[in-house]
Amino acid sequence: MSVLPDAVLDAGSVLISGPPMSGKYDLFNRLLFEWSNAPIVVSTGRTADKVRSDYEQITGTDADDVVIIDCVTHQQGDKPADTATTKYVGNPGDLTEIGIKFTDVVESSTGLSRAVGVYSLSELLMYWDPERIYRFTRVMTSQASGQDWPFVGVVGSTTHDEQVIHTLHEPFELVLETRMADDERQFRVRGRMDQPSEWTTF
Repeated sequence: MSVLPDAVLDAGSVLISGPPMSGKYDLFNRLLFEWSNAPIVVSTGRTADKVRSDYEQITGTDADDVVIIDCVTHQQGDKPADTATTKYVGNPGDLTEIGIKFTDVVESSTGLSRAVGVYSLSELLMYWDPERIYRFTRVMTSQASGQDWPFVGVVGSTTHDEQVIHTLHEPFELVLETRMADDERQFRVRGRMDQPSEWTTF
């Protein structure tokens, strides 16, 4: 039984937004798992090995078919070559290379039902201004939607000012907000026009 409501599972694009330690990464992995058994993760802060082990731990399934665009390993000095399921980018600020690697994966995924996740947009904002990240996200979401693949991005709500967060909300159908309340992790769903849902503990 999924903790996530149908509104989230049925959405074409979701932004998960919340403060540190409020369960964003957990929901990100669970949502990708609900959407596809072969998701694509653009990882801006964790190595491919870490992403795979986290995914397995959180979802309880193996991550053999998860494709990871790893923006960390090369930056740390290791230079492994690309494989079918792991693509390497020099650093999280190289949006052009991320885009190229993503397009490669799209082209080699004909007929596959995938989902796409970026963890996290906050990392990219350390390299670029919000407008540039907004455009990058628009391109990624439209490429994903062209394949009928749902898309999820994550942003730290307390790391940036409200205007930045508002800009990043734009390309997404829904926002899944997280928070800590009385030592419990909670989320609520916000659509463009609707009132936010009640907070739900997970």
